[in-house]
Amino acid sequence: MPDFIAPDGNPRCQWCGGAPEFLPYHDNEWGFPVDNDQRLFEKLCLESFQSGLSWRTILNKRENFRTAFHHFDFHQVAHFSEDDVQRLLQDAGIIRHRGKIEAVINNAQRAQVMVEQEGSLAAFFWRYEPDADSIAAPQTQTTSPESIALSKELKKRGWKFVGPTTAFAFMQAMGLLNDHSLSCITRDRVEQARQRFQRPV
Repeated sequence: MPDFIAPDGNPRCQWCGGAPEFLPYHDNEWGFPVDNDQRLFEKLCLESFQSGLSWRTILNKRENFRTAFHHFDFHQVAHFSEDDVQRLLQDAGIIRHRGKIEAVINNAQRAQVMVEQEGSLAAFFWRYEPDADSIAAPQTQTTSPESIALSKELKKRGWKFVGPTTAFAFMQAMGLLNDHSLSCITRDRVEQARQRFQRPV
């Protein structure tokens, strides 16, 4: 798959050419390692909302989602009621899908339990970082043994809308693997960030 040549003349992952808003997201967020629980929860929720839709749709609505869900503070979202569900179903700024909205509330409650049991969401999720030698060529897969295992464990713990494909997209975005194309100029920056990154325990 040929790279996208950005306006600065340097190659990026091919999907960056899909929409103007993809480039800053790609250059500044995608693949850089994250250990902040709130950001991890946000990303998993947004990947759940993306199911069946385009990432561009979600990215363009991301600020609306943040407003609607208290910036994905799962301690607050865990207390959402049916009144909140009804409010969100009327919010044209987000994806008005009852199942996905209710999944966010459910998953916020599950996240609280996970923090009690594991210390942090980050400590749990980073256990699923794949071994570097086992990673396939960049952007050639939509699931992995680790994403399948992560999805299975999350479902076992009561999380919803967290299938293996959603889990893999989450892992790509949050830096559990460096899936930038080999010639992408951002790949080295991500790799350096991953080398400096202190894995949570």
